Amino acid sequence: MLILDEPSSALDPIAEYTLNTNMMDKMGDSSVIFISHRLSTTRNADRIYMFANGEIIEEGTHEELMSKNGAYAEMFEKRAHYYKLNI
Repeated sequence: MLILDEPSSALDPIAEYTLNTNMMDKMGDSSVIFISHRLSTTRNADRIYMFANGEIIEEGTHEELMSKNGAYAEMFEKRAHYYKLNI
């Protein structure tokens, strides 16, 4: 089991993608727990647990959480908005 707290916080998006892809390829059937505010990291997780005030407020896959239109979806859309700007 591997537990990582903000493993890509100091990385640019390309390095973050490379880190996550390589790590998941190498871990195989082992468990990996990511603690992250970067939703690009959480998007590919098997299960996502969103916490607020020390409690789990939502859990599921990225697709399940997006379809609920709850706190996770709101946060994801707010962050994704900056990548979708037409400049």
